[in-house]
Amino acid sequence: MSSPLRLSLVGDYRADAVAHQAIPLAIERAAAHLNITVDAEWIATEQLGDLSRLQQREALWVVPGSPYQNDAGVFATIRLARQQGKPFLGSCGGFQYAVIEYARNVLDWQDAAHAETDRIGRMVIAPLSCSLVEQRGAVRFEAGSRIAQAYGSLSSDEGYHCNFGVNPEFTAALAGKALDITAWDTDGDVRGVELQDHPFFVATLFQSERAALQQQDSPLVIAWMQAALAQR
Repeated sequence: MSSPLRLSLVGDYRADAVAHQAIPLAIERAAAHLNITVDAEWIATEQLGDLSRLQQREALWVVPGSPYQNDAGVFATIRLARQQGKPFLGSCGGFQYAVIEYARNVLDWQDAAHAETDRIGRMVIAPLSCSLVEQRGAVRFEAGSRIAQAYGSLSSDEGYHCNFGVNPEFTAALAGKALDITAWDTDGDVRGVELQDHPFFVATLFQSERAALQQQDSPLVIAWMQAALAQR
C-alpha cells in the first residue's frame, strides 16, 4: 500500500469555526473518494518561522481564519507553494492572502494591502459591499478552468464567512499576467482565482469544504489531493 498523502492545513484552529469543523470531514471524504490514506496536519501560523516542515509535505491548504496570528508566515507559505509548484488550496482568508502575495511578489505592488489589517497602501482586499458572513450564493466558473473541471459544471451554490474580497478597482490589473480570475458571483465580483503556470494553485473566497457538512464531497479538495498524487 502506498504511503499516506502528506497534507498541511495552515491556519489557527478554532473549534467554533464552521470551516474548521468542515475541513477534516472534507479531507476524509476526498480520501475515501480517491481510495487513499492521508496524513493531514494542522500548522498554527505562529509555528511558521521555519518553513522546512512544509517542504516535506505534498500539498498545502491555507484555511479560513484571518487575520492570522502570524500573517508574515502565511504569506511565506503561499509564496513557497507558488514558487515550488506545490499543490495549493486557499479558501476565504487563504484566498485573500494569496491575492495579496501575488500582487506584492509577482506584480511588484509592494504596497498591496488588506483592509482588515492594514491602514495604508493599495487596498487590493477591501470590505465587501454586502457581508457574506454565513451566507450562501451562486457562483459561476470559467469554462475550462481548474475549478470548472473539478466541479464538472459551470456553476455552483456555495457558502461563505467573510467581510472582505477583491477590490473591483484592481480586478483587471490583477488578471494581467499568470493569474486567472475563474469564478465570479452573480454581480461579477471575483470569487476564485488560479495560476496558469502551476500544477495546482486555486484559491476561492467561498468555502467549498462546507459541502462535507451536508454529507457531500468538495470537488476542490478532491482536485487538490489528485494534483498532489499526480506529482508522486
